[in-house]
Amino acid sequence: MTRAVYVGASVLLASLLFGLAVNATAVPSEASPTDEGINVTHYDVNLRYQPEPELLSGVTTILATATRTVSQFDLHLLLGVSSVSVNNEPAAFTAKDGKLTVTPKPPVAAGADLLVVVRYRDNPAKYPPHPEHGWGWRHSPTGAVAVASSAWWYPSSFNPADRATFDVSVTVPRGTEAMASGALQYGGPIAVPGGDQWSWRGTRPQVAQSALLAIGQYDLRTSSSPTGQPVVTAYSTDLGDLNAPARASVDRTPEIVQALSNWFGPYPYNAQGGVVDSAFFNVVATATRPIYAGSYFQGGANASMVAHENAHQWYGNAVNPISLTTRWMSEGFATYAEFLWSEHEGLGTAAELAQYYYDQFPTGHPEWQHPPANPDPNSNSAFPVYTRAALALHALRTAVGDDTFFRIMRTWASAQQIDGVPTTAGFIAHAQQISGADLDALFQAWLFAGERPATGPNGPATAKPEPKSYQQITANSRLLTQEAHDHLAALQTVPAE
Repeated sequence: MTRAVYVGASVLLASLLFGLAVNATAVPSEASPTDEGINVTHYDVNLRYQPEPELLSGVTTILATATRTVSQFDLHLLLGVSSVSVNNEPAAFTAKDGKLTVTPKPPVAAGADLLVVVRYRDNPAKYPPHPEHGWGWRHSPTGAVAVASSAWWYPSSFNPADRATFDVSVTVPRGTEAMASGALQYGGPIAVPGGDQWSWRGTRPQVAQSALLAIGQYDLRTSSSPTGQPVVTAYSTDLGDLNAPARASVDRTPEIVQALSNWFGPYPYNAQGGVVDSAFFNVVATATRPIYAGSYFQGGANASMVAHENAHQWYGNAVNPISLTTRWMSEGFATYAEFLWSEHEGLGTAAELAQYYYDQFPTGHPEWQHPPANPDPNSNSAFPVYTRAALALHALRTAVGDDTFFRIMRTWASAQQIDGVPTTAGFIAHAQQISGADLDALFQAWLFAGERPATGPNGPATAKPEPKSYQQITANSRLLTQEAHDHLAALQTVPAE
């Protein structure tokens, strides 16, 4: 396993913010998937959790295909493993520093199917957060949360572009909730010996690090979206005064997803919702169901944040950037979703927001020095990757018109290959193909040049008053970026294992 692949995975997490640690100095300019020898198509994760003494037992079954003749392959898991089998035959294995190396007997031929079963049992809290593995197993007052941290609860592919479907079942003490990505099965928990079993199913392939596991005391509610999709929302029972603004925001998810679908095309996944946790520190667009830190609602309801995070279901999850230089295709698109939501809510049009942001920084201002496609890896400024990238999209909209612009956006999401890796060059080619226009100069000015574009995102335009939504959108971008920067610094102080 190469260092670059670990880092590529962490850049992916930043895009879901996804604000995990990014050792940007090791990130290739346009990261590519790596050939780990297997292509995973499905994970079946069966867990049992006990809080005292803390213990997680698991059996994960992996369906995969050999991409070449495989005599050995690696999986990402920190927990202690008791056995591994491949195609119903015991397999030799070694485990060190989060790398589970499996040696099937006999080797598996290229193109052949693999059935891999891994049994493990350990205390995940033994393993601290680490920049090569994730944020870790984070305790809450009533349980634990693992977000962008698959190595703490199931074995997965090291390839940051490898996507698979999921079945997750978690048995927990009776009266405890256990949430994962995907649709809730059986309408709720099933009583089994020793506790309640919660089962979740994700039918659209997703990357391993976009999976969610949250265990604890939650007020969990189920409903249906206007399109008939299952909706699950869950709120920590200890949110206190934050409960009302959190609900006033996250309970609007079906309405917001419906609006996003009108702009970006059909919602990519089979379920919707959100989790608000009092002990979590960030907001992460885990597949189907973002998780929000309760503290993000200290200023009141924040539907704009919900629009941002759910836009990542299209741009960040379905469209899966894995390099620092393509992160703008996740965060810029999600920020532009906030512009569109603002217009939908009558709080300022996308054009007004784009112009106001453009006017904030005159020619020569340092914020223009690092463009979206080449951001400063050491900066905690939200402007290049979030805001300027959103302005680039609005400039594209101005150039090609609304109908063509939204056709570009919809088809960009729907055209992605399951294990594909989007690139900036690919998006530019896509936009030019759909529009039939030469857009090289526009993208050079907005994505690549280290200076203020000579023409604003609306073309020649005069300054406008501050839109009502400007402060909220700006605060969201700054908060997300600062949290990512702070936790990157914290993770980098963790000693090597």
